[in-house]
This record gives sequence, C-alpha cells and structure tokens, in this order.
Amino acid sequence: MERRWEADPGAYGGRRARSSFMYQAFVPDPIATLNPPTTFEAADAVGEAEEAVRELNASGSVTGLESIGALLLRSEAIASSRIEGYELSQRNLARALIDPRAARGTARTVAANVVAMEEAIALGGEVRRLTGDDIRAVHQTLMAAEPRVTPGQYRREQNWIGGRLDSPIDARYIPPPEDEVERLMIDLVAFVNRDDLPGVAQAAIAHAQFESIHPFRDGNGRVGRCLIHMVLRRRGVAPRFVPPVSVVLAARPNAYIAGLVDFREGRISEWCASFAGACSRAARLSTELAEEITRLGTTWYERAGRPRRDSAAARIIAALPAQPITSAATIRAAIGASHQRALGGLRALAEAGVVRQITEGGYDRQFAADELFTVLEAYEARIVRVA
Repeated sequence: MERRWEADPGAYGGRRARSSFMYQAFVPDPIATLNPPTTFEAADAVGEAEEAVRELNASGSVTGLESIGALLLRSEAIASSRIEGYELSQRNLARALIDPRAARGTARTVAANVVAMEEAIALGGEVRRLTGDDIRAVHQTLMAAEPRVTPGQYRREQNWIGGRLDSPIDARYIPPPEDEVERLMIDLVAFVNRDDLPGVAQAAIAHAQFESIHPFRDGNGRVGRCLIHMVLRRRGVAPRFVPPVSVVLAARPNAYIAGLVDFREGRISEWCASFAGACSRAARLSTELAEEITRLGTTWYERAGRPRRDSAAARIIAALPAQPITSAATIRAAIGASHQRALGGLRALAEAGVVRQITEGGYDRQFAADELFTVLEAYEARIVRVA
C-alpha cells in the first residue's frame, strides 16, 4: 500500500530527510482460511519437529525433573530478548528473578519476558478459544514498565523496522498502516484457533504473520515468539515443555530474517521447513540438557553424602534447576519447609560444594549453583555450533 510521509522541516539530515515522500507499507494477505501450500520437504520437517517436541515432553529424563521447564523458559526469554538487542547471562537473569533490586535495565526487560512467556503458555493451556485480548494481555505484561509504548494496546501510528528513528525513509521493512491492524489481528486470531493444521506449521505461520503485522509500538518480536508457545501448547504438541525455539533462531539471525522474508513473499513452505528445523534442534538439545541436569543432580546428591530423600538438602537439590540462585527466603516455599530448615539445608550444601554463598547478610543471603550455569553455558554454545 502506497502512503505519503509528510515533510518535517526540523528533521535531522539533509533536504531528503526533511522532504515529503511516498513509501510502500506491506499489507499481508489474510490467513484465517489459508490452505498453505506444502512440499514433501516441508511436510517431513514439520512431522519430524512435532515428533521431537513430543519426545521432549515424554522423555524419561525429563520425568521427575519438572524444573527443566523453568530452565527452558529462561533460555527462551534470554534468546528472544537477544534477537531484539538485549544481552543478559543466565546468571544475571536468575539473580534478577530472585532479587527485585537486581532487576534493572536489561535484567528487568528480560525478566519481564520470562513472566510474559509464562502467561502465554498458561493462556495456551486453557480449554477455550484464544482471543485478541489474550495477545494484548501478554504485551501488557511484557511492556508494563514501558508506558510510552502503550502496553496492551495496538499501535495507532505507522511503524517500521530499521533505518531512521524519525521516518521510514530508509526502513528495511514497513508493516501495514495502523488502520489495518485491527482487521489483520482478528484474522490472525481466527487462524490461531484452527485445529486442522499441524501444530508446528500453524505456529510458524502465526508467528510470521504476527511479525508482518507488527501490531504494537514495541515488543513485537518478543510477543510474536510468545505466540509460538501459545500455539504449541494450545494444540497439545507441547503439553509440558515448549522447546526454546528462540535459542536456535537467535543463533541464526540472518536465516531467521530470511525466513520471514520468504513468508512475506509467498514462500510459505520454505519458512515452515526452516522453522520446523529450529523446533527439532531445540527439542533434541533440550532433551540432552535435561539428561545432563539429571546427571548433575545425581553428582550433587552423592557429594552431599546421600542425604535422606525427605531432607531439606535433598529437596533443595531437586529444586536448584528451577532456582539456581536462591536463598532460604525463596527456597522454603519450593520445598515446603521453615526458613530455618531451608537455611540449614543450604548451609549443608554449601559445605559439600554443591552451592556457593554469594551475598552476605542474614535473612536473605543468596547461594548459587555454579555448576548448573556451566552446564547451561555449554548447552547454549552447543546450539550455536549445531545451528
């Protein structure tokens, strides 16, 4: 759609930047009743991805290690935020999630992404049709600390990707005009509520369409990747654990962007095959991560002197993957124990070399499971190599 950008005499730059000009905004075709074209390659890739995700959810190594879900979610949030230019380590995110005082700047942004993804997964698990309000609610959660971007509301002005901040003159991509957003989102939600497509292909198409619409002033990439979780959970492909697809996408940012371009230019099968490959890799590597964490837990248990299974120390070991930086104040709820018993268990594990005390103080002193962060760093490095 051709639109006119009105001149701004005060714009920074030369005459070209201050002049009126015409630009093309991309308006995607509706997809509510789309019968996506497919190739044998794409169909095989989607089938393999669904099998890999289902295997992750049924893996014996994951059974009994429910906390792997929290690890995968944090990895997903970090990678999804990294695509948007926010860099944060697993250690700093864990610190921000346990200590609000540490949740500033990038840490606060990524921590909000964790909460938004948790909300998206919960919404996807509800037995009802998803709505536009659900997607807006995820955006509200993600951007609650950024009132300038009107959290939970669709945009009311033209936006763009790349180029200048004050005009779309050199933009890489210009989404549809603001008055097209509501119509396109209604259509997208109708597509998301369909049950006649493979879940992975549906998640791929829904995500690409959402990114093409770019319905919010900011946070579109992160909400769009939350939408992947909503669809995979809603379709029952990932009833327990959604693999951190963003980790693989972030490892291949150029391929990810090229895939979105493929979708906009009508090469839907190519995009679905690429997305399905990312799902498969994320699921397989996540299963390997679960197995490594199981082995690490066994090592910790032996190192701690094989404590009774109902002891505070043993129960803390089981909870550490979900809370790799913790304190007695936070771990007591996880293990259902008193503050004193939780602190005693943490002290015993510190003496055994399972955790390390990282802050001073009395009531809220913090402990870190350093070896877990080493495993996570190796996992993320392996994804980069495989991708």
